[in-house]
Amino acid sequence: MTLFILCGMFAMWILVQGAGFDEYALVSSVCNLGMVPGEITHMAPLGSSIPVSRTLNCAIDNNTVNYFTPLISLFLHGGWAHILGNALFLWVFGKDIEDAMGPGRFLAFYLICGLAAAAAHIAIDPASPIPTVGASGAISGVMGAYLVLYPQVRIRMLFIFVIFFKVFAIPAWLVLIWWFALQLLTGLPQVLTPSPEIAGSGGVAVWAHVGGFLAGVLLVRLFVKPERVARRQLALRSVGVPAG
Repeated sequence: MTLFILCGMFAMWILVQGAGFDEYALVSSVCNLGMVPGEITHMAPLGSSIPVSRTLNCAIDNNTVNYFTPLISLFLHGGWAHILGNALFLWVFGKDIEDAMGPGRFLAFYLICGLAAAAAHIAIDPASPIPTVGASGAISGVMGAYLVLYPQVRIRMLFIFVIFFKVFAIPAWLVLIWWFALQLLTGLPQVLTPSPEIAGSGGVAVWAHVGGFLAGVLLVRLFVKPERVARRQLALRSVGVPAG
């Protein structure tokens, strides 16, 4: 299922969004199929528009598809760095979580976390006219699940300092809590001093990340199969990896 989701993301990126090489296809897909909080809540003025490229604007409309965009937008992205980054995180964390749930349950869990992320983003800025795309909210839920199930598993991280390169094995709980804290710190200005300039926290929907992560932490036990988790933890211990 992890591979199926990845294939779906790349199929949308190439077939619908023109792989980023067709500006009109990319912009129109983000504008028409991306999640716009103000369109869902009807709090953004109908017909108003915002610039989304040097030559194109995105207008607020009242199309029926708007109500499906929280799901559709999970398979859309804004650039190659965006989709490759999300694909890497989903591949690293998704396989183990799917193994603990089974493919069907994992898909349901992934989509529910994505919807929770969308709800968090809308709650923070319900009138926003800015389209939001990307799988990062759902993937954040997968990361939250990983924190609950496999906190002691060590993740290899590459550190670069000038010309110094080294790979360190760091416990998953440390990596994930640090990442979550970074999302909170990045998003706090948006809550404390809301303004259009910081509405997207630098173009990243950090509160969607927070919402998805918390949904993953809270819901993971409802989706996992205990025997699968025990088998996975036994396999990790057999190769000398602690799996708390």
